[in-house]
Parts: sequence; structure tokens; C-alpha cells
Amino acid sequence: MTPTPTLGLRRLAVTLGSVAALLASSLGTAAPPAHAAPSDQARAAACARSLPAGTSLVEVPFAGVTTRVRVNVPDAPSRKALPLVLDLHGSNANGTVQAGISGLGAIADREQFIVAQPTAAIPLPTTDPLPDGNWAWNVPGVPTTAGAFPPAGARDDVAYLSAVVDQLDARACVDERRIYATGFSGGGRMASALACARPDLIAAIAPVAGLRAGRPDPTDTTTVDAASCPPDAPVAVLTFHGDADFVNPFAGSADLRWGYSVNLALATWADLDDCRARPSTMQVSEHVTRISYAGCARRAAVVGYIVEGGGHTWPGTAVDLSPLGVTTQEIDASELMWEFFAAHQRRG
Repeated sequence: MTPTPTLGLRRLAVTLGSVAALLASSLGTAAPPAHAAPSDQARAAACARSLPAGTSLVEVPFAGVTTRVRVNVPDAPSRKALPLVLDLHGSNANGTVQAGISGLGAIADREQFIVAQPTAAIPLPTTDPLPDGNWAWNVPGVPTTAGAFPPAGARDDVAYLSAVVDQLDARACVDERRIYATGFSGGGRMASALACARPDLIAAIAPVAGLRAGRPDPTDTTTVDAASCPPDAPVAVLTFHGDADFVNPFAGSADLRWGYSVNLALATWADLDDCRARPSTMQVSEHVTRISYAGCARRAAVVGYIVEGGGHTWPGTAVDLSPLGVTTQEIDASELMWEFFAAHQRRG
């Protein structure tokens, strides 16, 4: 997927300080007419899935190191281009742990999409080591949960995750218009950073307990460093957050790793996506409220599910996250995010 320059859709104040992002070229052996998306037939002719159905470990070479990424592929025709969801684990965890928390594999089998659970590369000190290790993502410009910035030479995880997508595109027949990212906590922050850097790649994100719209301003963590999130194309955004989250507080914190409030993150993405309608609020269950921004560029949307009394948890998960607070079962984050992803594809 070779990127080509494009003209962006940013508000002037942010555009002046941004670096133009790149738009991925479409699949196919023949170029489609200008402004036309390649047909399903053209995409099918351009790829053939070599990965087997089910869960496997896919080797991804990057920067001289080969990693193994947990990937679940549904049983589908080998030339049918499928959506891809990157499912990123939280800090102090790994891809196997995240697969259990999100349960996206079962949904992927049913709804016919590919889900990948890569593992980060920054080791974290712990008194409770996991079988596959305890790792943190290199979220650009912010410390890890260990309290220090990533060491010099730490893996560039925006570039690494892009390489994961490229490898799966080559081996699993990915629909390049429908590539998505979710993540829990630190994985949600990483998914957010990926959307900021690669709007040419990512159609939508759905962080859980981790939505950001760029790093907090180091001089005032209650505000966003606008230069750190300069997408020049819209990305649809969905998030889930408990208002009693004590790890990534809903109202924000002074921690450079987290900073400004979730409401500001939502409002900033609405600005980045040129959403023209004022936010609307709807009570969806006894303890869950949905905030929605509509009228966004290229049919994007910005939506947040706020859980009253909810902790630093994944709504609907069957995994016991009680040390991190209350896990609501009134909604299922994994089911809702797939519905959201299915309604949004990258345009232009």
C-alpha cells in the first residue's frame, strides 16, 4: 500500500502546523478512473488469502526484527476482500490477554472480518508476570505507565502497526477501505495515535478507556497539543469510558500520559472531522449515556458511550476486571464497535 500525497480537510489553525498525511493507493492491477473507488471485482482479482481460517500466529518483519502477531481469520472465500480490525492490548498486557478481554474473535467469525492482536515491545516491570510478557506501546510523545518516556531506539509503533496491516494485506486479502483499530487503555491511546498519523489507512477507531486526540500539551495538560494530531482526512471515532475510571480519569488528570478530559477528546475529534451539528445526548440504558456528533465530513461520526459509575473496564466483557472498577453489562462494547465499523469506510 504505497501512500501518495493528498490535500487535507483540516481546520486552518491546525493545518498550518501540520505535516500532510499520505493517502494509500487503491488495490488492483489497473488504475480506477479518477475519483472512483475500485470495484469489488477489481479488489478480488488483486488478492488471494493464503492464511488459514481460524487463529494463527503471523510473522511480521519490521526494522530487522520478526514478531509474531495473533490473527483470527473467518471462513470466507479466499478472494473475498475482508475488513481488518487491529485490537490493541492495554499497558502491562499482551495480545493474548486482549483477545480474551475483547472477545472480538467470535464476532469476527460471525460477521466475516479479520482481527489482529499484536503485542507491544516496551517491557514493563511487574510483580505479576504474564505468560506472553507485560508490554507497553510507544505512544508518540508521552510516557509509558512506568512513568518514563520510551527508551532511545524504542520501536516506532505507528510504523510497526502499519507494517502489520501491510503484511496482512499481502496474505489475508484485506479490504483497504475498511481497516479499523480499537484498543483498551494504553492500546486505546495507541489506536488514537495511529488514527492521528495514518488517516489514509484507518477508517475508524473505537478506543475503550483510552481515547485521545493527540498528546496533552506539556505546558497545560488540560489542553490538546494540536500539532500532535494533524490528520488531513476524517476518521470516524467511537469510544467507551466510565466516569469512575481512576486510571484514565474521565475528567482528566495532570499526568502527561493522560491529561485532558474525555469530553475534550470527543470535541477535538469532532473539530478534526469537521462535524457541523452540535452534540446530542441520549440515555441508552439505566447507567449509560451516548454523546453523538453528526454532520461530519465524508460521512464520519464521533460517538461516546459514557458509563455512570463505570471503572477502567471493557463494557460487556466476560473477563473479571473487578480490580479496575465496575464493568457494565448494560452494553457490549465489542458488538457496538463492530456495528460502528461496519457503517464507516474510508472515502476519497
